[in-house]
Amino acid sequence: MGSRHLGEQFPNLPISKFKIEQMIKNYFKTAFRNLAKNKIFSLINVSGLSIGISSALVIYLIVSYDLSFDKFEKDRDRIYRIVSDFTFSGQPYHNSGVTYPMADAIQKDLTGLENVTHFYTGDEVKISIPEAGKNDPGVFKKQANLVFADDNYFSLLPYKWLAGSSKTALDQPYQTVLSESNAKIYFPKLQPTEIIGKEIIFNDSIPAKVTGIVKDLAKNTDFRFKNFISLATLESRLLGSDEKGDWGSTNSASQLVIKLSTRITPALVTKQVNSLYAKHKKNDPEDHSTTAFTLQPFQDIHFNTTYSSFGERTAHLPVLYSLLAVAAFLLLLGCINFINLTTAQASQRAKEIGVRKTMGSTKRQLILQFLSETFLLTVCATILSILITPLLLKIFSAFIPKGLHFSLQPGIVIFLALLIVTVSFLSGFYPALVLSSFKPVTVLKNRVASNTGTGNLWLRKTLTISQFVIAQIFIIGTILVSKQINYTLNKDLGFKKDAIVYLKTNYYDTVQSNRFVLMEKLKAIPEIAMISLANDPPSINNMWTSTMKYKDGKKELETDVQVKLADTNYLKLFNIKLLAGGNISSSDTIRQLWINESYMRFLGIKDPYQAIGKLIEWDHKNLPIAGVVADFHQTSLHYPIHPLLFTTLTKSMRTINIALQPQNAEGTVWKTAISKIEKAWKQVYPGDDFECIFLDDTIKEYYTAEKNISQLLMWATGLSIFISCLGLLGLVTYITQQRTKEIGVRKVIGASVSQIISLLSKDFLKLVFIAFVIAIPIAWWGSYKWLQNFSYKTNISIWIFFLGGMIMFAMALLILCIRTFKAAAANPVKSLRTE
Repeated sequence: MGSRHLGEQFPNLPISKFKIEQMIKNYFKTAFRNLAKNKIFSLINVSGLSIGISSALVIYLIVSYDLSFDKFEKDRDRIYRIVSDFTFSGQPYHNSGVTYPMADAIQKDLTGLENVTHFYTGDEVKISIPEAGKNDPGVFKKQANLVFADDNYFSLLPYKWLAGSSKTALDQPYQTVLSESNAKIYFPKLQPTEIIGKEIIFNDSIPAKVTGIVKDLAKNTDFRFKNFISLATLESRLLGSDEKGDWGSTNSASQLVIKLSTRITPALVTKQVNSLYAKHKKNDPEDHSTTAFTLQPFQDIHFNTTYSSFGERTAHLPVLYSLLAVAAFLLLLGCINFINLTTAQASQRAKEIGVRKTMGSTKRQLILQFLSETFLLTVCATILSILITPLLLKIFSAFIPKGLHFSLQPGIVIFLALLIVTVSFLSGFYPALVLSSFKPVTVLKNRVASNTGTGNLWLRKTLTISQFVIAQIFIIGTILVSKQINYTLNKDLGFKKDAIVYLKTNYYDTVQSNRFVLMEKLKAIPEIAMISLANDPPSINNMWTSTMKYKDGKKELETDVQVKLADTNYLKLFNIKLLAGGNISSSDTIRQLWINESYMRFLGIKDPYQAIGKLIEWDHKNLPIAGVVADFHQTSLHYPIHPLLFTTLTKSMRTINIALQPQNAEGTVWKTAISKIEKAWKQVYPGDDFECIFLDDTIKEYYTAEKNISQLLMWATGLSIFISCLGLLGLVTYITQQRTKEIGVRKVIGASVSQIISLLSKDFLKLVFIAFVIAIPIAWWGSYKWLQNFSYKTNISIWIFFLGGMIMFAMALLILCIRTFKAAAANPVKSLRTE
C-alpha cells in the first residue's frame, strides 16, 4: 500500500531511487540535529578539524606552488644547465656558472645538442628613456630582472612575440628586448610595434635600441627576466678580452643551458664537455685545480640549493617534505581528537542507538548515519578553514612565496574534496563501528560500560598518547630552533657588528672621485666615529674568490681564497685582531697580502710571525704576506671559516663602512647621523637612491629561513597542544562518565575533592609521561639532523627536553584539574540515583 502510494505520487521516479534519496536526506537531517544538540562538542570537533584542514590547505598551496615551476617548457626533460664542481686540495666547491668561453666552444665543437643558450644575469640597473614625454617619467631606478642573452635564448622558452623577431632581436650589440609589462612602464602611451626602434640607456652609459617586445611568461618559472640585452653588448662594452677568453675563471652569473637531441644521453654530453675543458685548460698553466662539469636537470634548478638558482627563490625539498609532515600531523591530531570526543559521547548516544536497533535499524544503516554526521561536521570545518586560510597566509607572509595567491581554483577544489572524504572516513569510521556495535538490551539498561570494553579504552589511550607525542616533539623542536637562532645572533663573529652601517656607491659612476668627496663630507659629521673604504663588510653573502698558490720548497699548495679589499682603517673599525705584521696600507695597486688564520694553517704555518714575508702566487705575481689577522666568520654560521686574504686596490673599493658614535640616552645619535649621511649622499649622488644598511641587520638576514621555521613551529606547537588538550578533555570526559557512581561512593565514604582529583588525574598524567618518554628519542634525532645544516651550532642540552616536558605536563594538568574538579564536586546523590 505504501509502495503504491509512493508510485502514484512519483510516477517517473523509481521506488528504490526515492528511498535512497529519502534515506540520505534523513541521515543529514538527523546528523544536523545531533550536531545542534551537542553544540559544545560539535564546536570543539569543528575547531580541531578546521585547524588541521586549514594548515593542510596552506601547506598544499606552498608545496603545489613550488612543484609547479617550469612545467610548461616543451621537451623540458631534455633541457639541462651546465654547472661547475671544483676541488682545491680535497675541499669541494660548487658554482652554478661556467667559464665564459665555454659556450662558444660547445656550440662549435660538440655534437648532439639541439640548442645552446648562454646568458649572463645582471644586477639592478637604472634605465633612462631619452624620448620620454613631458608628463612621463624618464628615469626608472633599481630595475631588476635584467639578463644579457644570446639569440638562442628565445628559442628555448615559449615566449609570444608582440613585436620584433626572435631570430634577429639580440644578434647585434646594443639591442634590447622588453617584456610586455616593462614596455608598458617605460612607454605607457605606445603600442608594442611603436616601441620598436626606441632608445633606452642603461646606467647612464649603455645605449640600446628596442628590437622586440615579448609577452610575460604567465606560468611559474625561474626565468623571471624582464629586460633582455644582447650578450654581444656585454662582450663589447663591459667584458675585457682577457675575461672573454679566460678558461680559468668561473662566474655564477655566466649561465649555460643546453637542450639535448633525442637519443643523446646526459652522460655522453657530460664526457664531451669535460674533454673540451681539458683540451683548453692545457693552454692555461695558471689553473691547476680539479674541475668537473655536470649536467643539472632542468627540473632540478628550482630545488637544488647546492647550485644557486637565477630565480627569486630556491625551494628546498627537505623543507617541503617537512611541511607535508607538519600538515599530516595536524590533520592526524584533528582526526584523533574527533575519535576521542565522539567515543566519549557514547553513553549519551546509547539509548538513541538502542531505540534505533529495536525499531529495525541495521548496523550498516547506523554506520552510514554516523559517517554522515562526520561528513557534515567535516564540511563545516572545511568551510571554516577556507575562511581562515587568508588570515594564515598573512600570518606566515614571510614564509609564503611572493607569487602565491589563494583562490578556489579547480586544483584546490579537488584537493579539498579529497580531504573532506579522507578526513570523514579516518575520523568517523571507528566511532561509527563503536557506536553501532552497542546491543539494544544492554544500552537500554544503561550498561554501556560493559559493552564498550577495555579494548576501546586502550585504543583511546593510545590515540591520546600519540597526540601528546606529536605535541611534545613540536615543543622540543621549537625550543631548540629558538636556542640555535639565539646562538647565531649572539655568537662572537670575530668582528664588531653593532653600530656600524655601510653604503654602496654606484659601480657605474664615471666620476671616480665622487666616493672620496663623500668620505670627506662624512668625516665632518660629529656623530660618526670612523669610516673605511672597502669592497665589502667582513660578513656578507657576496664574495670574491680567486685561486692562490704557495710553494714551501717541497710541494705546491693551491686553494680557492676569498679576497677582500680594504683600506687602513678597516681592521680598527671592525675590531679585527691583527696577530702579526703591520696594518693594511692603502695603494692603487695590489702589492701585499694579509691572510687569516685559516689560510695560514692551510699553508702549514703554525706561528703567525713565520708567515710574514712568505710569497703567494696570484695572477702570475708573487706577493708577500704582510700580516696575519684573526679568523672571523665571513658569512653565516651554516658554513665554516674559509681561507681569506686582505689586500688593497683603491679603484675597485666602492663600499663605505661607517662606525657610529655610541647611542645617547634619548636614542637620537644614530637617527641624526643617518639623516646627515643622507644629506651628504644627495649632495654627491643626487640621481641615486640613498640606502644605508646596518651590518647587524644584514647578518640577521642570514637566518631568515630559520626564523620562518621557528615561527611555523611555534604555530604548529600551539595548535598541536590545543588539539591534544581537546583530545585529553574527551578522554577525561569519557572516564569520568564511566566512573560517576565510583566517585559518588568515594565522596559518601569521606573522600575529599582533592583526593578524587588526584585519583582521576594520576592515570592521565601517566599517559603524558609515556608520551614524553617516546618523544625524547624522536625529537633528539630530528634536532640532531637539523643542526647538521650549521657548521657552528648550539648543544642539544638536556634542559630542552625537561622544559618541553614541563610545558606539556602543565597544560595537561590544567585540563585535568578543570574537568575532574567538576566531576569531583558533583552531588553524590545524583550520581548514586538508580535507573
